[in-house]
Amino acid sequence: MRGLQSGLLSDWIQIVRQADANQYLEGPPNLSSCKPVLVVDDDASMRTSIKRLLRAHGFTALLFESAHALLGHGGCDEAACIIIDINLGDASGIELRRRLAEHGVAAPVIYITGNDNHLSRTAAIESGCIAYLTKPFAAKALIDPIHRAWSTAS
Repeated sequence: MRGLQSGLLSDWIQIVRQADANQYLEGPPNLSSCKPVLVVDDDASMRTSIKRLLRAHGFTALLFESAHALLGHGGCDEAACIIIDINLGDASGIELRRRLAEHGVAAPVIYITGNDNHLSRTAAIESGCIAYLTKPFAAKALIDPIHRAWSTAS
């Protein structure tokens, strides 16, 4: 019986390996060669965590610690989407979105916040964001809208 179990396990491992290989016959989307995701958060650990999550899902991320840093960088119109913390040290995320729009930046925006309240949520939704997430949030809650934004940006 042990030989049969070992054989079945071996067969199963081969099936899984083949399925994994077949998954990439067409190749995974080469997201890293596409438009980057911009991340604006005044919390360095949050920026780093989001960057790691995005990298694990094949995205390229550019990190900014403030609204001023993002606006000084330029090139925002080349982003697949922009993740903005609602409560930045130097400006509100909603105000940053408004300033970007004034500069003709139409990249989709995902807001994140550690301080959810009705007023911020309403302002975010009215600004046309594609997602509004309260920290901590599940990885899937962030990755799904990024995939939607990326598919329309590419």
